[in-house]
Amino acid sequence: MKRKQKLTNALVFTVLLIGALIMIIPFLWMISTAFKSVNELNTWPPSFIPKHFNFDNFTKVFQAAPFHLYFLNSVKMAVLSSLAIVFTSLISGYIFAKYRYFGLAFLFAVILATAIVPFEIYMIPLYLEMQKLDLLNKFGGLVLPYLVLSFGIFFIRQNVVQQIPDEVMEAARIDGLSDWGIFFKIVIPLMIGPMSALGIFAFIEAWNAFTWPLLVVGDQSKFTMELGLAVFQSSFTVDMTMISAASLISIIPILAVYLLLRRHIIESISMTGGK
Repeated sequence: MKRKQKLTNALVFTVLLIGALIMIIPFLWMISTAFKSVNELNTWPPSFIPKHFNFDNFTKVFQAAPFHLYFLNSVKMAVLSSLAIVFTSLISGYIFAKYRYFGLAFLFAVILATAIVPFEIYMIPLYLEMQKLDLLNKFGGLVLPYLVLSFGIFFIRQNVVQQIPDEVMEAARIDGLSDWGIFFKIVIPLMIGPMSALGIFAFIEAWNAFTWPLLVVGDQSKFTMELGLAVFQSSFTVDMTMISAASLISIIPILAVYLLLRRHIIESISMTGGK
């Protein structure tokens, strides 16, 4: 039995290792390309490790376009979106998890259903709404659709249901805590992990946004990093070395946030799927 279990574990580990390599090799190739010259990139057979590390690509990125502005725009959008989504999801998820009012379950089902609706379906109506509000080519129109996340509401609700028993809330009410007191003194401290995980997810989603900024932003000074990468593409050529260097710069904030709070992602996902 132990031998069979060891073989099963070895097989699972092998499959996961192969899957991890398939996912990480393109990322490593992007890093390698970022340090190559155009001539070295076009040589055959290609080399994985650059023969001569070319750091000029990173300086040329900022010379080709105002990438410092694109970077700041992405940071502002991602940070504001993360804070807003954590705040709205925390309050909504708490209400849906612990309060019982007529129609509340139906409202939650409607919100949850919106999570499966592709963005392409409501993209045009959303654009027309931003046009009526005079928010086109403005930061408000860029970030407004990223202030609420239906998945975030579901995520927090599941964690509140599983981590905060009703008995704890009843005991707090007996001790004289109001609903807001329970929210600030019990719910928020116990939801630090899920809030951190949700903040990371929201940050990544806002940082990687491309289609919506492409629709509503026309002024290059308001471009995000994802839009800025298109500077190195034309109708006939693509400068892969420059795109790779700019992409490497673009993913640094995501990696930094993830490395700082990665433990909360694992804990929160396991709690969401657990009983």
